[in-house]
Amino acid sequence: MSTDDHEETWSQFRDAVNMTAGELDTWLSTDESTSVGQKSGGGEATGHASGRRIVTILQTKKTDLDDDDYAHMRKVVGYVKRHLAQRPSGDVEGTPWRYSLMNWGHDPEKS
Repeated sequence: MSTDDHEETWSQFRDAVNMTAGELDTWLSTDESTSVGQKSGGGEATGHASGRRIVTILQTKKTDLDDDDYAHMRKVVGYVKRHLAQRPSGDVEGTPWRYSLMNWGHDPEKS
């Protein structure tokens, strides 16, 4: 993958993920975080596992990211865009919709 593709992916990822590594790590330890998402085989939900991977990516120097990291970043960007387009009406503060997005590093209530 070219450096230009990596730069574009990095930019889109940083736009989509509006939580810091610390905020996301703290969120992932909550009951609300583990209460949402599709769990594979009764284990950890896909979004929760993604959140842990996002924390690692955010804590990694940009020059040390590999193609697998960039592939996951593109997956995150796609998920956040699709999920934001499905925003429910009304207050979303305590909704599974918001909690799911937060597992993917985006808090729609954060300015």
